Amino acid sequence: MKAAVIHQFGETPRYENFADPIPHTENDVVMSVKAASIKNIDRSQANGSHYDRYKNLPAVVGTDGVGMLPDGTRIYAFRAGGTLAEKTLVRQGAYVLLPEGIDDVTAAALPNPGLSAWFSLYHRAGLKLGETVLINGATGTTGKMAVQLAKYFGAGKVIVTGRNSDVLATLPELGADTVISLVQSDADLQAALKAEQKKTPFDVIIDYTWGYPAEILLGILTGNDLHADAHRTRYVSVGEMAGPTIQLSSATLRSAAIELYGVGGGSISKEVMQKVPTEILPQLFDLVVSGKLKVETEAVALKDVERAWKQGETNGKRLVIVP
Repeated sequence: MKAAVIHQFGETPRYENFADPIPHTENDVVMSVKAASIKNIDRSQANGSHYDRYKNLPAVVGTDGVGMLPDGTRIYAFRAGGTLAEKTLVRQGAYVLLPEGIDDVTAAALPNPGLSAWFSLYHRAGLKLGETVLINGATGTTGKMAVQLAKYFGAGKVIVTGRNSDVLATLPELGADTVISLVQSDADLQAALKAEQKKTPFDVIIDYTWGYPAEILLGILTGNDLHADAHRTRYVSVGEMAGPTIQLSSATLRSAAIELYGVGGGSISKEVMQKVPTEILPQLFDLVVSGKLKVETEAVALKDVERAWKQGETNGKRLVIVP
């Protein structure tokens, strides 16, 4: 079969021949892959930085995907290895049946950003009806998903920030009430954030940038009045597009009711994870079918995987490989 293969960590996957997958147990079944997205976890596994990196090389990259079982059943497989290929092995039960009305490319692109946004807003931040949400770095696929799900969960106001002006301009169509560009002077950015904080204090912050923009945001939240009323703000770190570390003053945590959270492996309880295939993913797929949730995609042929891998996500479109 044809597949996207790496021979050593850190190299770009190459389109080449690879042995067909062979079931090892009676619980294994071969899935014909129809579409599989390129995600951050795929990149980190391929460069060797992920804790669950490949044990043996060469290896086919990809961690999940949409395909068809031998009996014609159409599924999204969430525990499959080597999905950027024409075929892959899937364990019985490690998949979700796809509803009618969602195409393969969209179905492959949705789960990763959809689950991340769902976990961030619902399970970590505990978003409540009518609350104000600020999404920092909202121009990527997951940020755009968070805008839509924030409104779906009942947010009263959604404020977004980002650097990509073209994508920022489209976010009101997805539910954003206020748009703030990160491409401005520190003073102007601080003034814009302070103005919004004064109008409607931030209840939830979903942060995809970390780094310097996060320092500015946390600086805005830092109090300077011993007698000020405490306003609870749940700050959820999801990504680190602007850097993996920040400088955080003790005064920030002592002068404001800030609660810091993160979303990633190990941050979501086992009880919630058990609901992913039975409740959460089916809801996400149904939201797409009903038109309440949108995900932009760019389909790329498997033979062009090297170009897609180097290109990366552009304008908030999730790259999806189609064999």
